[in-house]
Amino acid sequence: MPATVRPAQFFRSAAEVRPVRIQTARMKDGTRKRFLRRWPDRAQPLRHTFQTAFLLLNLWVGARFYMWVRYYETGGTSAFVERPPGVEGWLPIAALMNLKYWLMTGLVPDLHAAGMFLLIAFLAISILFRKAFCSWLCPIGTLSEWLWQGGRDAIGRTFALPRGVDIPLRGLKYVLLGLFGYVVVTMPPVEIRAFLDSPYGLVADVKMLDFFRRIGQATAVTVVVLVVSSVFVKNVWCRYLCPYGALLGLASLLSPTRIRRDAAACIDCDKCTKACPSLLPVARLASVRSPECTACLECVTVCPSAGALRFGTPRQPLQPWMVAAGIAVVFLGIVTYARLAGHWHSEVPDDVLFQLIPRAAEFGHP
Repeated sequence: MPATVRPAQFFRSAAEVRPVRIQTARMKDGTRKRFLRRWPDRAQPLRHTFQTAFLLLNLWVGARFYMWVRYYETGGTSAFVERPPGVEGWLPIAALMNLKYWLMTGLVPDLHAAGMFLLIAFLAISILFRKAFCSWLCPIGTLSEWLWQGGRDAIGRTFALPRGVDIPLRGLKYVLLGLFGYVVVTMPPVEIRAFLDSPYGLVADVKMLDFFRRIGQATAVTVVVLVVSSVFVKNVWCRYLCPYGALLGLASLLSPTRIRRDAAACIDCDKCTKACPSLLPVARLASVRSPECTACLECVTVCPSAGALRFGTPRQPLQPWMVAAGIAVVFLGIVTYARLAGHWHSEVPDDVLFQLIPRAAEFGHP
C-alpha cells in the first residue's frame, strides 16, 4: 500500500513561500537596528497604468473634438463625429461656475455640465485619497513626471530651488486660484447663466482648442521654458503654477487618508524623503498633512522596512490596489451617473454651431 502522505507535503507554509527577512540597518546615531524587510508592492505599476490610460483617453478625446470642430468649420463637408463631452474637463473655470450655479439654484446646467461632474469627481477623489488626481490621472502631471524622470536619467539628478525661492513660488498657484475663485464667487447665478449662454460661453471649448492651434510667440516661449525647466526641477507647473492642483490640494486637507510613519519601525534611511516628487520631508514627519502630497505612494514603494510607512486612515491602511479601485469607482461612478441622468451632453442646435464655431476667434471675454 502507498505510504500515507501528510498535508505538509502538499502545502508549504507561509514562511516557506514568503520567508521572513530580518536585516540590520545602521541608524543616524551610529547604533544598529534590526528590521523586517518589506516586500515590494505593485503601487507604481498600477499608478503608471492609470496615468497612461488617462493620457490616452485625453488624446482620444482631443482628436475627436478636433474632428468635431472641423466639421462645423468646413460647413459640414468634413467627417462628422459626436462631440466628446470629456473635453470639458479642460474648462475648469466653466466647471466652477456651473458648480456654484447648481449649488445656488438646485438646477443642473445644460451647458458644460460634464465639466462640472468631472470637477466633482476629482474633488471627491481628493477628499478620499488626497490629491491623487494629480499623480494618478492628470495628463499634465504625467507628462511633467516623465520630463523630470528623463532629466534625472540623462544627467543623474534633479535640482531643488532654494527654500527662500521655493516657498514664495509655491504660493503662486494659490494666488491664481484666488483670482479665479474671486471671479466665480462674486458672480450671481443670473450672471453665470448669461456668461455661459453668451457666444463666448457657447464656444469656450473651441477657444480652448484655438489656444493650442494658434499659439502666440509669448505663449510658445512660456511653454518651452516650462518644458525645459521641468527636465531639471520636479513638476514645475504642478508645484508652482497649477490652480487646479491648488484647489484639489485644499480639498485634500479634508481627507482622512494620508501617509503615516511608524517611528519604531523606521530605520532612518531617508529613502522616502529622497523619493518624494513633492520634496516633502517624509522621514521627519509622523504623518504627511501637506496639500502638496499627491498620494503617488513613491515613498511607500521605496521604504525598505515593513510597517514603517503606510497610506490610509488611522485604523485602516490601504493597499495600492484599494487606492486604484477607489479612484476608478469614484471617477466612473460619477461619470456614469451624469450620463444616465442626462447631464453629460451639452445640447446646442446645429445651426447655432455652424454660425459660431467658424467665428470663435471673434468672440472676446464678456
